[in-house]
Amino acid sequence: MFPGSVRFHVGDVVVMKKPHPCGSSEWEITRTGIDFGLRCMGCGRRVMVPRTQFERQVRKVARYAVETSPGLREGPPPPRRQG
Repeated sequence: MFPGSVRFHVGDVVVMKKPHPCGSSEWEITRTGIDFGLRCMGCGRRVMVPRTQFERQVRKVARYAVETSPGLREGPPPPRRQG
């Protein structure tokens, strides 16, 4: 696996290596891309972190936004709008 292949999704809750000054180490991902938007689960503070720094500081994913199982597949795509 190469760096950057780990996927994080909006709504995931991650545990960071260093705690926030409020005492919480859990952060909810609010934005992904070249920068990550994070919201502290303890006090609600929002911060933007560069992807490289974020990937170094993440210890683990505490909760996934959507739980998936290997046998679960996505449903059919939504119908196209005629117009």
